[in-house]
Amino acid sequence: MKIAFAGSFAIRLAQAVGERLHGAHKIICGDETGILTQLHDADILVSMAFNQALADAAPRLTLVQVPGAGLDRIDLAQFRPGLMLANTFGHEAGIAEYIMGAMLSLTRSFNELDRRLRTGDWMSQWAIGTPSPPLWPELKGKTLGILGFGHIGEALARRAQVFDMKVCAIRREAQPSVPEGVMFIGGPERLDEVLQISDYLAVTLSLSPATRGLLDARRLALLKPGSYLINVARAEIINEQALYNSLANGRLAGAALDVWYHYPAGEGNTMPSSLPFQELRNVLMTPHISGWTQGMLEARVDLIVQNVSRIARGEAPLNLVALAC
Repeated sequence: MKIAFAGSFAIRLAQAVGERLHGAHKIICGDETGILTQLHDADILVSMAFNQALADAAPRLTLVQVPGAGLDRIDLAQFRPGLMLANTFGHEAGIAEYIMGAMLSLTRSFNELDRRLRTGDWMSQWAIGTPSPPLWPELKGKTLGILGFGHIGEALARRAQVFDMKVCAIRREAQPSVPEGVMFIGGPERLDEVLQISDYLAVTLSLSPATRGLLDARRLALLKPGSYLINVARAEIINEQALYNSLANGRLAGAALDVWYHYPAGEGNTMPSSLPFQELRNVLMTPHISGWTQGMLEARVDLIVQNVSRIARGEAPLNLVALAC
């Protein structure tokens, strides 16, 4: 069986997958363009992307295995009958931990406290001759709104409950039966309500035509003054200018942004937005690493290995994505 790993993220998994496979398998690696000439006899493609060029170059494919959860770079129109699509998860624990850490960091002003103490400025009750800072709030008793209640949302809700937070959520369809400790899981019709009652808003939705630009200026204005936003999904779900304005004018107390509007296209530095988010002290900026953990890598490698074995036995893969007929 010939397995192709296309793209920088997929390639990082290739060696670990190969070491765990049993039997005769040939593994090839390359970028999404350079690998095209080697795909004519490939059986499985591991890639974050699937387009017409890849489909045309790989007529024998049985499975497109996405080494992540998101399908926004997968062109479903390129799937011929018999070609299956599967994705992977395993990142929910790491991302849920990131969100909890970001909420704590933003709420307690860790970045500002660290920056000032490095210059000898004690922003605390221990300073002499200056007023004590206002008391910092706690997560206890605050409401966390989760947009997208899938693997990440469920993992996040469990952790938030340990901090005695109230939790509500939105998903594609309302869920009448909710986990213990969750107030409600509504459909899109309750989005505005969730925005209005949330002290913290975590965005974990998949990017789709329905969610692109979902949080525009009007909806961001529904958030409580002084609330916090954490985006670990896709930047395009939130209007870029509206988000910047809400942070710059202080309506949002802060945000942790792990997904961005511009990504590196080559070597060297790449600013993540055309707007100067980097100048805002109420923004925690991270380069799309919330799910980049050892546990995530192990889980994804394990699932890919299982799916290669299942395809070799003629079985359907795990995490099979339903394709429209």
